[in-house]
Amino acid sequence: MKRILILGAGRMGAWLVEELCHDYDVAVFDIDAKKMKYFFNVTRLTRHEMIKDFNPEMVINAVTLHKTIPVFEEILPLLDKNCILSDITSVKTGLKDFYAETGFRFVSTHPMFGPTFSNIRDLRNENAIIITDSCPEGIEFFRTFYGSLNLNISEYSFEGHDKTTAYSLSIPFVSSMVFAAVMKKQDAPGSTFKKHMLIAEGLLSEDDYLVSEILFNPNTLEQVEKINAKLSYLIHILKAHDFDEMVKFLNTLRENIK
Repeated sequence: MKRILILGAGRMGAWLVEELCHDYDVAVFDIDAKKMKYFFNVTRLTRHEMIKDFNPEMVINAVTLHKTIPVFEEILPLLDKNCILSDITSVKTGLKDFYAETGFRFVSTHPMFGPTFSNIRDLRNENAIIITDSCPEGIEFFRTFYGSLNLNISEYSFEGHDKTTAYSLSIPFVSSMVFAAVMKKQDAPGSTFKKHMLIAEGLLSEDDYLVSEILFNPNTLEQVEKINAKLSYLIHILKAHDFDEMVKFLNTLRENIK
């Protein structure tokens, strides 16, 4: 595989461009040409007809979730049937059926990190998911690519991915949102408060569509309801000033995070 087209020059799209442009012939397409002005060693595409001329062997769609399928649909007529479609969305709902309808080979993955929270220069402690329903060539490409970055790689089906991310992303997202929802200015914040504040600020600096697409995962509501149930239990303990029950609760939490 030589020619790779990346759709979208946002944070993750730009990261992909930077990582792949030294080993592949990379083109990037974005309707906003200003986003591409600092790229080097890449081909900048600003019109759909330029995609056909570039003739990519793989297209990695890095736009936000709500635009992923519509953007694919716009360019499908411009692609060779041997081209591999790829996405990096954080929620996979609807993509399995979409790929089946296109007739194209595909590979779906999810880098479980973002520029806001992670050190993209050192990803040894970060994770990536590869969808097992993907084509063998696409899976091998991303195993090699993610492996070269020392990412920890897991493999799930489409359905397994969405259940996993509902747990691993939605719970911390919602917890940070609850923290921010009751926040007020602190003149002398403690160290724990400041750590939580940094996490909340990082989350709320993310694109609204990114946060929303993770929370709108069909499996998220179940996790939020579990959080609500545990908060109700904690409120019960606090109202009763029940020290023994508090100790039991804290010990359960300690066991959960071992």
